[in-house]
Amino acid sequence: RLVKELKELENQGYEFEGAEASFEILMKKAMGRYLPFFRLVGFRVLDEKRSQEEAPSAEATIQLEVDGVLEHTAAQGRGPVNALDNALRKALERFFPQIREVRLIDYKVRVLPSGSGTGSKVRVLIESTDGKHKWGTVGVDENIIQASWRALVDSLEYRLMKDQKKSDQRK
Repeated sequence: RLVKELKELENQGYEFEGAEASFEILMKKAMGRYLPFFRLVGFRVLDEKRSQEEAPSAEATIQLEVDGVLEHTAAQGRGPVNALDNALRKALERFFPQIREVRLIDYKVRVLPSGSGTGSKVRVLIESTDGKHKWGTVGVDENIIQASWRALVDSLEYRLMKDQKKSDQRK
């Protein structure tokens, strides 16, 4: 089953080289050992430019559920992905303060060959650190925001999984 799922993801454009955190999450899901730390209810991202002279602005609104508690928040950013990252962190920090330590250190977007021009799929690779360790995550979609969302979520969930594993080992 895992091999079949991996092949299907690769056919969609996923590559897990440099995205070991996303691969580990995929493995946990395949083995039935994955428990999400939060559930997305929905998000909206606005990217606006009002005039030639004015700098563009981006805002993301996000609604998540953590342990039955609904969290609804918004944040601004230098672009739509930065705004989404800021809103995600803002929504989760009161439940998981340790994500404040996680920093995005590299963000790469690659258009996957399809001949569809602006309708092509993109692969987003994110490298993150907590100051001690580095890890990579990946997201693929026709929508760059959705692909980025997948990679951002994997990045934070991976850190939370590592913290949970340390906690379980101490018990």
